[in-house]
Amino acid sequence: MIRRHPVTDSAGVQAKGPSKHSLAELRDALRRFAAERDWDQFHFPKNLAIALSVEAAELLEHFQWLPDVESAALPTETRAKVREELADVLLYLIRLADKLDIDLAAAAFDKMGVNAKKYPVHKARGTSKKYTDL
Repeated sequence: MIRRHPVTDSAGVQAKGPSKHSLAELRDALRRFAAERDWDQFHFPKNLAIALSVEAAELLEHFQWLPDVESAALPTETRAKVREELADVLLYLIRLADKLDIDLAAAAFDKMGVNAKKYPVHKARGTSKKYTDL
């Protein structure tokens, strides 16, 4: 079983329950954040995709070489760092989708439909095989 560790945000507030924020609210906040800093001039899809990849690699560093069991039960300090990296990945992903005018939630639900066809329950349940090998 995966142990859940409470993590606090940068203000020392412990995260509780599901977020009350939507992807649209995050998108709008990111638009304001970038505009206030005059960063739109740098936020081309290519640059955002590269930044997203870099942040995803930084996330992976926290898991590199950990046994599976340890990766599921990170110490509080590591979980806090992973939380920040996950946020970075999400923020760049939202910003990239915004620049490309892609509705992330709709894209994700559409992709889940595609995956459901590729991985029907009766073939995919309990296996990690790729759909071409089912």
